[in-house]
Amino acid sequence: MNAERVIINADDLGISEAVNDAIFDLMAQRRVTSATVMANGPAFRHAASKIKHFPGCSFGAHLNLTQFAPVAPEPDASVLTGPDGLMSRSLERQRFGPKLLAAVYRELCAQIDLLGSAGIEVSHFDSHHHIHTKPELLPVIKALQRRFRIRKVRISKNIYTPEQPVSLVLARQKTAYNWALRNCYRTRTTDGFTELLSYHAEVGRGSRLYRSVELMAHPGASYAAEEVAVLKSDWLAASGLGSRLINYHEL
Repeated sequence: MNAERVIINADDLGISEAVNDAIFDLMAQRRVTSATVMANGPAFRHAASKIKHFPGCSFGAHLNLTQFAPVAPEPDASVLTGPDGLMSRSLERQRFGPKLLAAVYRELCAQIDLLGSAGIEVSHFDSHHHIHTKPELLPVIKALQRRFRIRKVRISKNIYTPEQPVSLVLARQKTAYNWALRNCYRTRTTDGFTELLSYHAEVGRGSRLYRSVELMAHPGASYAAEEVAVLKSDWLAASGLGSRLINYHEL
């Protein structure tokens, strides 16, 4: 398994200052080439103040419907939150009727507007807990792309290891989603997407060549020590694949 061009994207920029610092440290070392910003994260302003120091990296919108308080004002926000006023993963189990979809659209518009007001050039979209890959939300994602003229979006995961295989049914669903993502309002994506550690474990196996791959990382997270150790090594050069690191602007 190998790719000609590799994007290493750090998710959750803005979730905490510790995470921000870990991401920016790896960007300074050219170990991470891209990050996605959580506009409603507690450390969003801290992240926004430092992004200008990394012109060689891309910064996307980490669309968030599953954690923290919404950005949009009432009454829209109340449709998305629980009694505590916070969003949660319970949203994933709800039926996305017209009222909820309208609230989702307005909330995500508010998040992207907040990134713009902070001077962040949004290169692409992905989402917290991969909520944007729910098929019911594809029309919302396309509406956001048109409104904000964003032509690059993270695909649904399509690279799996033998230790964590994907069922045939789910693989077909993901293939269909990725086709629709690319072809409804023409969108540029990588050929492959998976976690950094999964790709690292699979490098050198098989003969499939991807023109481009996005690898997701979470520097600074409590569970990411092994991932960070790989990032700080010369794993890609040592693989002998000749892959080139790029950011989303270069895709």
